[in-house]
Amino acid sequence: MNSSQTILESALPLKPYEKFYIIEGLLQSLDEPNKALDKIWAIEAEKRLDAHRSGKLKGIPMTEIFNEKEES
Repeated sequence: MNSSQTILESALPLKPYEKFYIIEGLLQSLDEPNKALDKIWAIEAEKRLDAHRSGKLKGIPMTEIFNEKEES
């Protein structure tokens, strides 16, 4: 049995509020800011904005996007 399975088996008998505490802590640990990734996305966003402004990238109207989702 690996450590993940051991942890899960240990957590299953806990009271609901104890499980919630563990789940909330795990979810928060997944949502920690990553400055390197944020920088990469900021650079990508600037590239896309520049491409749109220069006419190299065509925008799609929001109404068109939502109409496609409703038809699916």
